[in-house]
Amino acid sequence: MRAGSIVARAAVLLAALAAVGATGPTQTGHEIAILPAPLPDQAAWQSAVVHAAHGSPQARIVVLDALTGRLMAASHLAEAAHTLANPGSAMKPLTLYELVAAGRWDPSQRIACTRKLRIGGHSLNCSHPAADAMDARQALTWSCNTYFAAVAGTLRPNELRGLLDATGLLAQTGLVPGEATAVFRDPKTPDQVRLAYLGVDGVRVTPLEFARAYLWLGQQLAAHPDSAAAQVVRAGLEDSASFGMAGAADLGGVPVAGKTGTASGEAGGGGPVHGWFICLAPALETRAVIAVYLPLGHGNDAARVAADLLAHSPLRQPQRQQ
Repeated sequence: MRAGSIVARAAVLLAALAAVGATGPTQTGHEIAILPAPLPDQAAWQSAVVHAAHGSPQARIVVLDALTGRLMAASHLAEAAHTLANPGSAMKPLTLYELVAAGRWDPSQRIACTRKLRIGGHSLNCSHPAADAMDARQALTWSCNTYFAAVAGTLRPNELRGLLDATGLLAQTGLVPGEATAVFRDPKTPDQVRLAYLGVDGVRVTPLEFARAYLWLGQQLAAHPDSAAAQVVRAGLEDSASFGMAGAADLGGVPVAGKTGTASGEAGGGGPVHGWFICLAPALETRAVIAVYLPLGHGNDAARVAADLLAHSPLRQPQRQQ
């Protein structure tokens, strides 16, 4: 794509983002659009999104400013606000952080994995390399379903909703008028708890909601950097996006903390799969939260889209002279 075309398309998309700015009441009680001032580097972020979308035109991409939570850039914003999909493994770090922080799970506990797992008619075999028993950091790096199914086994059926509510994953973000709201079916059995915890059944969320939940996670990691929960989750996400299951993200040349997810929308896990990648960029002193959703594809494919975005982002561009 030519540079001039990218700049022009970025300008159009920035205007669209401004058009979905916050609303507020006038003195007469009518709602009017309040167009927020552009964020630093917002045009550059939108240009980077256009680059990534050119190579993957079906990708729903959302970029949030890590400081304000505001929407900085997007592709297929309307779809990102209304697409509801099973979150897959990208949900694992959210609940792991909460359970470790609450003293409900010991992150040093090791669990052996045979890479064979079946729960309630779903085949959830692990795709990571054969390995010795894993602790929480390693399980997050390699997205071990056996490990996280064991974590889920410690929960009562009525607990998972509360964990997800705390992250904001199940609530509208307020970023786009008329956005969809996550669908959560309360599990009734231990197998249903495990399937929901693994993000393959009973939970459907939008890319906007996922980005907002990772914004919450980034805030927790920054607020409690010395806690066991923050250290294990941050390390696991950094490893994942460096050499683990989300290693394709490393091609972007920016160290990030992120997680992939792959899931099917059909009962039993059959049929076409969709892919997720959500990350904190950069991993330290985070400036942006990036969420990528591919309607058809795997999590690793979504991580490659994010890598393309990152390679053209302000995080890779020379800093402007003061």
